[in-house]
Amino acid sequence: MSTGDHHEDSAEEMTAELPPLKWSRANFDGLIQNFKFSKSWGAWYPDEGQTAADAPAGYITLFWDFFSAGNFRLPATKFFLEILEY
Repeated sequence: MSTGDHHEDSAEEMTAELPPLKWSRANFDGLIQNFKFSKSWGAWYPDEGQTAADAPAGYITLFWDFFSAGNFRLPATKFFLEILEY
């Protein structure tokens, strides 16, 4: 099994196990405001019942912990985007 095959299998397994998002719209709006997201970044609040794996093409899922515990900031560096793409 190649690394790529393992990655695909893991993603399928994770998708089946992810719970629906439990954020409120107010939490999302607060994140956008507190971290000064540009409207041009197209931050999008998911529909009710969606999981983190349901991001549409061209979007990535970012968790609150990235910002609060990981000190992640946008815009992201090219290096970080390459890691996400991998």
